[in-house]
Amino acid sequence: MDFDVRIPSGRVRVRRFGEPETPLVLCLPGLSANLASFDFIAERIVNPRLSPVAVDLRGRGHSEVTGPGTYGWKNHAEDVFAIADALGAARFSIIGQSMGGAIAMEAAAIDADRIDRIVLLDVCGVPDPASAAAIAASVARLGQVAPSAEAYISAIKGMGLIDPWSEYWDRYFAYELEPVDGGVRSRSDRDAVLEDSAYFEEHTPYSLWASLTMPVLLLRAGHEILPGLGRIVSDADAARFPQEVPTASLVPVEANHYTVNTSDASVAAIREFFGLD
Repeated sequence: MDFDVRIPSGRVRVRRFGEPETPLVLCLPGLSANLASFDFIAERIVNPRLSPVAVDLRGRGHSEVTGPGTYGWKNHAEDVFAIADALGAARFSIIGQSMGGAIAMEAAAIDADRIDRIVLLDVCGVPDPASAAAIAASVARLGQVAPSAEAYISAIKGMGLIDPWSEYWDRYFAYELEPVDGGVRSRSDRDAVLEDSAYFEEHTPYSLWASLTMPVLLLRAGHEILPGLGRIVSDADAARFPQEVPTASLVPVEANHYTVNTSDASVAAIREFFGLD
């Protein structure tokens, strides 16, 4: 079920899987992503003991665009607590993919006592420099007008970043589209994404690792984004993270940075981490 939540910073759209009284896990998408990126995982982990709620971060999907200076990990992390408050959850868990994982770590730095568990989907430190090209290509779709939803999705599919493709990806990209003169475009705001991208250039997650006192699962994509474009979790960080975060475990997944969200192996690891099997 999709609905809007009013928080101090603005209006955010969320998608709830499961029942309201079930323990909450907030699912936070990546830099230019939207809440539909969690459909595959959430449909497979929803449980009488766990209710995933996926979030459109401000400036993305159907959430409010709130203007310059309102973004950055800390502001989004404060939204996380405000959303949990609005949903009546004193304590909750987080699954964060890419930048969503950085926001999860920032939330732990703000108030670790309210967070039961954190899953980091292919993020923990600074990506391989070569990966910047793929991230830029993904962001470049924002603001571009395509003659139809089919043409928009076909162009993204042709980039080769998502393999294997599935109907979940059709659903994901269709969700973000809005009609405009000449066709369709993503409703996510390019300026919001660029502001968050600039924030990443000025901050690293390393200082946040000390705040990860709760159980943490890092799922690391084993495949490069594309051959030669590196990984978001570097080899050095993959070795270092479990050593410096005693509560963390790392599970490799045979996927890339995007398809880690539609991997059966990711689902299995998350279900085991939350004790659902």
